[in-house]
Amino acid sequence: MTRTTSDPADDTSGSAEPHPLLARHAEAQDLFGDRVHAVRDDHWGAATPCVEWTVRDLVNHLVSEQLWVPPLVRDSCMIEEVGDTFDGDLLGPDPAASWDTAARSAREAFTAPGALERTVHLSYGDTPATAYCAQMIADLVVHTWDLSRAIGADERLPEELVTFTTQEIAPYAGDLEKSGLFAAPVEPPAGADAQTALLCLLGRRP
Repeated sequence: MTRTTSDPADDTSGSAEPHPLLARHAEAQDLFGDRVHAVRDDHWGAATPCVEWTVRDLVNHLVSEQLWVPPLVRDSCMIEEVGDTFDGDLLGPDPAASWDTAARSAREAFTAPGALERTVHLSYGDTPATAYCAQMIADLVVHTWDLSRAIGADERLPEELVTFTTQEIAPYAGDLEKSGLFAAPVEPPAGADAQTALLCLLGRRP
């Protein structure tokens, strides 16, 4: 995803309780990671709901997104400073291990003291780190469904993550088609549940 307009969550830094975004981020990462570890050797070339992406392309995209977090959040880098560092194939001979390493680096960057109080320099402008984290959560949730569909795994997403993602994406869902990664929204069937409504909003056909 390339943009977000959600309001930053209430800041709880400095308290004993972790920021609620961090719990959601960890849950979304773990959910996607479970699916990555379920990918069989014969799955990597399979098609996904993402246009023109195989399973390997999809996982590589998510690995790249995680690897962007440390330079943007921890190091306050500009997009131009990172450049094409995370272009190309990042999975190597052990895609699951590559995912684990990338996910851990992103989680460490977001959970560092004061990380969510910072501003990150994204392609569309300076953005609160809380908004960037929310964007990352939503992307992980949606692509978990994509990966699940592609490999025949359980497609049911946790209710709280569905609610979070819907609230995050709804303000800009109509613009996502322009990215080329999402189809136009489709009308949900009568009586659709929350997950089906979210997927239809993103052009998926459950």
